Formats: sequence, C-alpha cells, structure tokens
Amino acid sequence: MATLVEVARQRTALTNDQVVHLQQLVAEWGFLADLSFADLLLYAPTDDGRWVILAQVRPSTGRTIYPADYVGEYARFAGPVLDQVLATGGLCEGDIEVENEVEPARLLGVPVRLHGECIAVLGRESGTRNTRMLGELERTYLAMFERFAVMIAEGSFPSEGPLEDSSAAPRIGDGTILLDEDARVRYASPNAMSVFHRVGINSNAVGMRLAEMGFNDNCARRALESRRPVIEEFDQANDVTLLARCLPIMAGGEVTGGLLLVRDVTEVRKRDKLLLSKDATIREVHHRVKNNLQTISSLLRLQARRLQSAEAKAAVNESVRRIRTIAVVHETLSREAGDDVAFVDIVRPLLRLSEEGLQSQDRPIRFTVQGDGGRLPTTVATPLSVVLIELLQNAIDHGFPEGSAGGDVVVQLSRTPGMLSISVVNDGVGLDPTFELNRATGLGLSIVRTLVTTELGGTIVMRAGTKADFEAVGITDVRDGMGTVVHLTVPIGT
Repeated sequence: MATLVEVARQRTALTNDQVVHLQQLVAEWGFLADLSFADLLLYAPTDDGRWVILAQVRPSTGRTIYPADYVGEYARFAGPVLDQVLATGGLCEGDIEVENEVEPARLLGVPVRLHGECIAVLGRESGTRNTRMLGELERTYLAMFERFAVMIAEGSFPSEGPLEDSSAAPRIGDGTILLDEDARVRYASPNAMSVFHRVGINSNAVGMRLAEMGFNDNCARRALESRRPVIEEFDQANDVTLLARCLPIMAGGEVTGGLLLVRDVTEVRKRDKLLLSKDATIREVHHRVKNNLQTISSLLRLQARRLQSAEAKAAVNESVRRIRTIAVVHETLSREAGDDVAFVDIVRPLLRLSEEGLQSQDRPIRFTVQGDGGRLPTTVATPLSVVLIELLQNAIDHGFPEGSAGGDVVVQLSRTPGMLSISVVNDGVGLDPTFELNRATGLGLSIVRTLVTTELGGTIVMRAGTKADFEAVGITDVRDGMGTVVHLTVPIGT
C-alpha cells in the first residue's frame, strides 16, 4: 500500500511543510477515530479537480464501514461534501454512498488548516443504522471529537514542532478523563474510575481538581501550560505505576480544557523489572563460570610445570587452550543481555589467544577477521568457538612450523538465511595432496569433525588453497597449492 508521502508527491501539489503537518495529524489521529466511533479518511485535492485519499484509520471503539483500504485511490462519492468544505472553509456534513452498505453513510468534512490555508479535508464517516439512544460516554466522546475537529479547522492541532512518541501512549479505551481549563474533572470514563479506585481514590471525581483528589497532576498541568501534548509515567502509589498522556483542548487560541488518558502499567513494569533481574542473574552466572574456568586453567598450567614428559605437557597445554576458549564465550555472555551473542565478539578474542600462544617471535603471523556472523545462540556459539580455536592452532602448527617466515591467517564469516559459513584461510605450507579429513587421527581435527558434523549438523571441507581463495580474502603474491582453506557451514535459525 502506498504511503501518505508517496501519494502526496505523485498526485498533489502539497509542499513539504504541508505534508509534514499531515503526517503529524495521521500520527495522532488514532484517538480521534476512537472518540468519534467512526472511520477517518484524509483527502487532498489534486491538480485535476479530484480528491485523493492520503490516509485511513478505523476506530477500536466502533464498527468500521470500510473493511478495505483505499489509500491512494480517488474519492468516488465524497467529492461534493469535500468541495463544499474547501469552498466555505468550515465544517460541512452530508450523505455519501458506501459499498456493501444498504443505507448511505454520514460524512462530516473537517478542513485541515495550516497557516490559514486549507490543505486537506479530514472525513469522519459513519453508518446510519444505529438509532438507539446514546449514553453519557458516547455523547461525551463525540463532543470531545467535535472540539478537536474545531482545533484541526483552526490549525492548532496537531501542534507545530516535533511531537513526542505516542506509539505506546494510553488509548481511549484505557481510561479517559475530560478536564476543564483549571484541570477540574468534567468527565471520567468507567475505566478511568477503575484507575482512580486502584490508587485509593473512591470519591466522586467530577468537579474536583486532580491535585485535590491526591492524583498526580503534573502531566495535565504541563500540557495545559505548554499547550502541547505531554506523556509521563509516574508512581501514583507505592505499588501502582501509571502512564498518562494529556492533550490540551483549545478554541480561538485559548486553552479550554484537556483530554487526559491514563493506563495502569503496574504489571508491565513488574515484568520488566523481573526480566532485568533475570538478565542480571544470568550474566552473573556466566561471569562466575568464566572465573571458574580461568581458575581451572591456572591449576592446569601449574600442573604442566611439574610434568617431565613433553607429550604430557603438550596435552595439558591443549586442554588449557580449550578451556580458555569456552571461558571467552562466557565472558562475552556476561556482558550481553539474553541467550544470544554476537559471534564476531567471540572470534576476535580467539584470534588474540592464538597470537599469544605462538612459541616463536621470528615467524610473525597476522590474524584477521572479515565479515560478521550475526548473533548466535550459545548452543551454537560455544562448540563453534572450540572448532575455530582448533583450526587456528592447526594452521599455526602445520601451516607455519618453526623456522618458517610466518604469513597470514584470515577468518571469514558470512551469514545467509538459515546458514552460517566460516572460512579459515592461511598462506603457509600447502596441504599434503594425500590428506583426507575423514582419515585424520589427530585429536584436534577429530574434535572439529565431531562438533561440526555431529553436534551442529554442518559440513566441513579442508583443501589446498588456490589463487582465487587468497585473492578473495586479500592475500596477494601466492600461487595455487599454497596454504590451506577450511570451509565449514552450519545450519542456524533465521
């Protein structure tokens, strides 16, 4: 469906300022549809004398007569009433035909004025089937809509300048309070009375100021004084949190009252606090696990110093490296909220671990990471981290043995819907042509193969590098057959 801006630019001669004003009106008009119990459509004149529909909203308090969307279409039956509004500059009313409605609908045309010029018409369109007597709530809501319609016609609604975000603000059905210019209650809906009772106010509110009842009136006072809508959240009692929004009602440039909407958000805020507490607890658990793993790693290093066998020392040092890898994951999770982690934030510390593990300074190896693997659940990130550290260590041990001149190791990450791809490319000693990953007996590659294919359900390929492989990761001056390329893919949720 086309947007208001697109339709306005393609079909009308509205200026940027006028389009912005209409956007602000549309951002605010949800409560107007609820107050009027009717569909609202925004019409703008076109260069060829027709009217195009820029926006449309349905009420949550009543029946819609327009189940379909008409944004971007030309008005079929409303033209005469809209022309009358444009000609007179005032509110006009008339009957219009509506598809799938037996009887004509009633259209109230409200001129939308900016800087004294009528730039569009707001149409309140409702069916005429309901002939029952209106109750106090309905009469009050319709009267409030008429007051806002006068403001739209005068150009005082919506207010000029930036507006606060009203997407999460209370709506008409939450609790509606009509105030006069002195912030006295003239009407309170049943839901608003329930809010009063919730905070211990059981007296009749009508005729009383909010402050006299012991109700926080800061939101209302600020709105009436500034002549702009105000949203505020406050604790009305020790265990009750309310969200309020007040819109000033004006006539002839003077404030004549206010519309105060209130919602009890106590349970929502309690859940928010519980979630924050849960996140903090989980992060603390990860922090303690990381500390415990580092303690185990230190104990193993102390044990390795007492060993005489070179083979035993190497085995313990490999265990230390794997434990530190898992500790890196928990350290990252201790800083994150939730159970997902940005994988690149784990990869970078693993590269630093590999650099620190180099035994010789005369073979400089440059470790780099390219791309971003996105966020991964811990059930995927932890085994992948172990796999990656094993591949990095394998590249160091076999690609750049003692006495070599060093080189580059590049980790490339890429993400597609449902799939994570990781490539580890080095330009060291080429892979033996007879090498087969499935026949490899080393513990490191056995761990890699098991974790990728069995635990993660992925695939892994290990082969000699080609010039195209190296150029793809920015390594130059190499030839086919040099280095090693390890490419693995792991299925993940979208």
